[in-house]
Amino acid sequence: MLDYFAVFELPRKLQIDGEELQRRFYELSRRVHPDFFQTATPAEQARSLERSAMINRAYRTLRDLVSRVEYLIQLEEGRETREGTTAIKPRAPVDLLEEMLEVQEALQKAKAGGLDEATRRRLAEERARLSERRRAEEASLLQLAREWDSALDGDGDRTALLERMKQALAARAYLNTVINDLSEALGEETHTHVSHRRH
Repeated sequence: MLDYFAVFELPRKLQIDGEELQRRFYELSRRVHPDFFQTATPAEQARSLERSAMINRAYRTLRDLVSRVEYLIQLEEGRETREGTTAIKPRAPVDLLEEMLEVQEALQKAKAGGLDEATRRRLAEERARLSERRRAEEASLLQLAREWDSALDGDGDRTALLERMKQALAARAYLNTVINDLSEALGEETHTHVSHRRH
């Protein structure tokens, strides 16, 4: 499996200086961009296109914390990745699933019978509450990223951290799905980055 961190000559750390990553991206892109290989042989042009596409994928993956965490987990566990998909499919925490039963019931009522003002207000309140919880999961991911980097520096046990990251990602993905469902029911569609889907 190609190591995107190695592409940019970075350690497998989750806290990355965005400006430094962008600088390295531009530097690498200039070296392999297909425009500089217009007079090269067809094979060299093809390699240039392939390298340029790989650098773009690596940059898109590493510039976002959530994508970076997902990718790191796959890399550490030795799983292949494909653009736009992920093999990480842990279930959302049971307490979150139980909490969502009432929200799902309200959503079903809204879909079946339309929205009166009280139902609209309730769904909007639930969406705001769940959005706050999603922010907490994202803050948890940031803290786990710090812990990962510290463990990497100290040769600590990283297996438990990977599991905690997977659970935070699963909870965030589940919350994204429910928030999107609520927005759709309210007639205010939003599309958040969701790598994991609810199962």
